[in-house]
Amino acid sequence: MIDNTDLKILHHLQKDSSMSNAAIAKEIGMTSSAAFERVKKMEEKGIIKGYSLTLDPKQLDFSLLAFVFVQTDEKFGNEACDGLMKIPEVQEVHNVAGEDCYLVKVRTKDTEALSMLIRKFLQIPLVRSTRTSVVLETIKETSELPLAKFD
Repeated sequence: MIDNTDLKILHHLQKDSSMSNAAIAKEIGMTSSAAFERVKKMEEKGIIKGYSLTLDPKQLDFSLLAFVFVQTDEKFGNEACDGLMKIPEVQEVHNVAGEDCYLVKVRTKDTEALSMLIRKFLQIPLVRSTRTSVVLETIKETSELPLAKFD
């Protein structure tokens, strides 16, 4: 189980995944080796799935963010989902309840590139239709979880 010390470690790693074990240990008042062991155990248990780098999409010419709702004709299996996941501009694919089957987060250069991407979606077997919402402004975007407060 996760205790308050683990939560403190996770809190710091969510803020800065490149933080060293020594820096974490100093922040929470433990030895570097103890912090290392706790991090290693959480990695082994799958609590920590990996470490990532956050890039600025606008500076890399991926300034258009959109969410695409996808309806498919598949009753069982994941053929359409597998096709969606292979497209490089697709950042997230979520199976959703309601009239749509998937909610897909995509990033492209501009509306012309988005239009071409939607055509790719419609070429995937079993994809019936799409509806797209273009993001005008991102107010908040995070992958951090709201961990329970600790002492």
